[in-house]
Amino acid sequence: MKLKELRIANGLSIKELAAQVEFEERRIRVLERGLDKPDRAEVSRLTDFFDLNTREARSLRKISKEISTGPVVIGEGYVTALDRRGFTVYPPSISDGTANKLTVLDLFCGIGGLSYGFEQTGRFTTVGGLDLLSDRIATFQRNHPQSFGFSFDITSFSPSDVGKYLERSPDIIVGGAPCQGFSSIRPFRTLSEDDQRNNLFKSFAGYVAHFKPEWFVFENVVGLLTHKNGESLKVLLQEFSSLGYSVDFRVMNSAYYGVPQLRERLIVVGNRNRRLFDWPEPTHFVDFKSMAGNVHGKVLRPRSKEECLPAITVLEALSDLPSLRSGEASSTYRSAPKNAYQVYLREGSHGLTLHEASVHSTKMLEIIEHSGYNIESVRHLVSSGFSSSYSRLEPDRPSVTLTVNFVCPSSNKCIHPEQQRALTPREGARLQGFPDRFDFAGSRTQIVKQIGNAVPPILSRVVAEQIFSYY
Repeated sequence: MKLKELRIANGLSIKELAAQVEFEERRIRVLERGLDKPDRAEVSRLTDFFDLNTREARSLRKISKEISTGPVVIGEGYVTALDRRGFTVYPPSISDGTANKLTVLDLFCGIGGLSYGFEQTGRFTTVGGLDLLSDRIATFQRNHPQSFGFSFDITSFSPSDVGKYLERSPDIIVGGAPCQGFSSIRPFRTLSEDDQRNNLFKSFAGYVAHFKPEWFVFENVVGLLTHKNGESLKVLLQEFSSLGYSVDFRVMNSAYYGVPQLRERLIVVGNRNRRLFDWPEPTHFVDFKSMAGNVHGKVLRPRSKEECLPAITVLEALSDLPSLRSGEASSTYRSAPKNAYQVYLREGSHGLTLHEASVHSTKMLEIIEHSGYNIESVRHLVSSGFSSSYSRLEPDRPSVTLTVNFVCPSSNKCIHPEQQRALTPREGARLQGFPDRFDFAGSRTQIVKQIGNAVPPILSRVVAEQIFSYY
């Protein structure tokens, strides 16, 4: 049992727990992230407060297996680490056999949502995926079996270290550097303006300079538009222009392209032959106020409600899945597909996986029972939280942007629109547009983070199809 899981299960904020056990809030954060072990006195205090048995108390003394030796990188409430000397290569598990397809290299690939969307067009094949975390690479390769997987710190090795493994140079490089330092969704205020992750796009540019692909696609959070009063984006665009690329950017909302989620991303597209990119028009409509405002016409919006399909809603994405209570799981579908989106999601699936509800405490279940579409419905039950915390998804709209904690009601808006529980990992994957056949690797905790951090492959496919139209 981990400290963070105990705290969330009991509906406590870090501040509330710190006050109850007489710890500093900073100490709670250190213990939850696995940066240090609690001493005996701390374990005793936590054991008494949570009424833990001997085995549970003993488990608090263990540092998470996710932590290893090496420098620590902190982001969005979790910790990762990797020996900077490590360069691990995972070869393809099947032969490519697609010599006629355009090749894609996916940097900062995570589970490969960007490149997966490119592959869904039938026009592209992924030759390599690079990420810091090996469990992300494991998921990436399960769904890109023809691709090399590389696990290492991108700042510690040169593009030539990757290039020597690739039989075919990439025609397109895609990726999105970690963005927590300038996220406009929920700023991580302890990070400085000079957070190293804000400069990882320079590594991306280094790969573009080395391989000279015809196209690149760089995606990131909308917050990059205003980071350092727009200077960060200006430098990024100038960097790519200096490499000989025509560059343009837009804010694209996944819900406008058939994803049941209001997820905005900044998309930067470059072409080495100086072709101007013709941005794809939105196909679906929903009322939504962009976080980016207008930004001089750089936000792609539907022309009119009459010219578009209605946006896909939460219930349209989830209604064929069985009902669950707290702690329950199911591996069978509730019904046949009820709409075209569900037909798409279930194509090639051999059964339902990851439909597992979180175990909620008695207090959390009471909060969920009273929950509405914002925290105001449960103000009498909680003493703190964001405006979207402890709130229920609206059934007849796309979901809000999923985060890496979409199974925890105390962190964000993630309560099922009709059932008394948070979303399951499978429901989160569906709201991100991942088909049920997409195979995730790792613990449930890590799979939730993988899903929450991913690029919706349906959005990526739209961009990929537009790029292929130039060939």
